[in-house]
Amino acid sequence: MTGIKVGCETYTWQMPGEQYKGKLEHIMAICRQAGFRGIEPETSFIQHLADPVVMQEALARNQLELAVLCVVEDWLHPQETREEKERVNDWLNFLQHFPDTMLLLVQMPQSNRDDLRTRQKNCIRCVNEISRRAAGKGTICSYHPNSPVGSVFRTSEDYEILIDGLDPSYIGYCPDVGHIAKGGMDPLDIIKKYRERVNLVHYKDMHADHRWAPTGEGTIDFDTITQYLIDTNYSGWIIMEDECDEAITDPDAVTLKDGKFIANHLIPQLANQR
Repeated sequence: MTGIKVGCETYTWQMPGEQYKGKLEHIMAICRQAGFRGIEPETSFIQHLADPVVMQEALARNQLELAVLCVVEDWLHPQETREEKERVNDWLNFLQHFPDTMLLLVQMPQSNRDDLRTRQKNCIRCVNEISRRAAGKGTICSYHPNSPVGSVFRTSEDYEILIDGLDPSYIGYCPDVGHIAKGGMDPLDIIKKYRERVNLVHYKDMHADHRWAPTGEGTIDFDTITQYLIDTNYSGWIIMEDECDEAITDPDAVTLKDGKFIANHLIPQLANQR
């Protein structure tokens, strides 16, 4: 990929519950209407589109790229469970039909941070092993830490452990600017610190009181972050998520509003990429 492209994640449609699962084609249509070039579905949304031919046809109808495929698992043990490994392998086989699509690995947060160092070590071992298998099939991976109270990678100290542990030969780091801020860190500082490892970026906004905000209405300085990515020749996807309260009742409208933010802010900046 040359330059930066902007895509959309499906989590906004997870905010209402389960009602949009299996409706990825509807989500694609909204993403295209909002002006996104790609989509990052979490695997639970895919359902009948797990047939790669059907997925390719749906993407073509909506003029979208399958930018990223997001896999969420527990990874609580020193090795993947048999079920975890089977599910990941199925998606790796699926991605053989999408050679330009990245695999994003996300650990499901638990209810607490007990036995923290062991859980961190186990997660890192699992995702490193997955990324090595993926590389053998030609698929690039990235890891996305998050910020719920039960996440094992949510503070600056956690991030150091994570980045030191991820195998740079096989897996990159996906900074999520909202989760970084919610963990008490400055998103730009973290991206600068780990810039060499960044191969995917997630954008979402947050209020000063740590409530998720509609994109452009919170405290995240998207303009400065985007300019830094441009200035350091980042070449990859920026994936938008919006977890504001409005998404619970109308994720379509929230996404279309985000499209206007992108058109007014990101696209003019990206037009100046070298």
